[in-house]
Amino acid sequence: MMKLRIYSVFLLSLFIITGCSRNQKNNSNNQLVPEDPEMESGEFQLKSVLDSYVPQKKSYNFYLTYKTAHPWWDAVALGIEDAVKQFESNDVYITYDYLAPEKMSAYDQIERIQKAAAKKTYDVIGVDVADISIVTPVINKLIDRGQKVMTFSSSDSGKENGCKRIAYVGNTHNYEDGKILAECLCQKLNYKGKIAMLVGNHGAPCHEDRAQGAKDVFAQYPDISLVDEQYDEDLEEKAYEFTKGFFGKYPDLNGIICCNMSNSVGAGRAVKEKGKTEQIVITGMDHDKRALEYMREGIIYALALQDCYAIGFDTITTAVKIADGLLPGSAYPEMTEENTEVFFQKDADSLLSSLYGEID
Repeated sequence: MMKLRIYSVFLLSLFIITGCSRNQKNNSNNQLVPEDPEMESGEFQLKSVLDSYVPQKKSYNFYLTYKTAHPWWDAVALGIEDAVKQFESNDVYITYDYLAPEKMSAYDQIERIQKAAAKKTYDVIGVDVADISIVTPVINKLIDRGQKVMTFSSSDSGKENGCKRIAYVGNTHNYEDGKILAECLCQKLNYKGKIAMLVGNHGAPCHEDRAQGAKDVFAQYPDISLVDEQYDEDLEEKAYEFTKGFFGKYPDLNGIICCNMSNSVGAGRAVKEKGKTEQIVITGMDHDKRALEYMREGIIYALALQDCYAIGFDTITTAVKIADGLLPGSAYPEMTEENTEVFFQKDADSLLSSLYGEID
């Protein structure tokens, strides 16, 4: 089993965190588009209780591989571990490997899942898909050979891609999340200005879908111009360097939209160092402590936080059912709908306190 980093330990508290709820409009995936950052806050609570399903075995072994070693997946791991502990309290014992490379590579991922399948000791293999076009054919081959494979976390390869994976647990609305962040940004800019985009990894479904959602929003507003788009490989330093490059190429830049957790930090750092907080509005993703601190300072305008804990928890409960031979349907959905909530500066203190135990 994986040893969790201290970085995410405060997530275990099963906190309640607040998000925007008033004066909002729903889209087709029940996501919320904020219209007023000063609105009252709603709340959602992290899932923490097993459902009524009775496992058919007393022990299971899972192999889970995600895109890259990164604090975002540490939070997913906490949900995984809590589900494992709850099963253990009911005399069902789960072992698992939860592994990833230091830098994302679809070919590394292929090698990992092929080796795992060859061992023939894993009931289910779970894949956070690094690149749909490269990884999907390998998933299909494993399925054809009788290996049970699911996708999880942040990136799916679904039936529309010809993928035979059994189910997906994770964010099913990355496109809508990108739209929400773009709408927040456009609203703050009064629907006029030049915007740069930091995407993440080429081919990573979650990053590409968020980017496309944002582009579709920008295209609706004639006075909004997307002037640059860079792939930072989900690396803070690359995002930092790209953002500094934006300053030179676009001295009148008004906004930056960030499609993963790392680039929000890199962009925020560059904007702070350059003293451009008043000029450039940033919207981004997820719960990095530094990003939340930048939001508290007003350097980042808005962050969309995914419910990583629930993703991890539901991955384990779904994997047990898949291992028992259940297909998606009444027992569990083919694709989950985990929450994403948008937060603003007024929420930063409560988030830092809940997630990291930081109280000023």
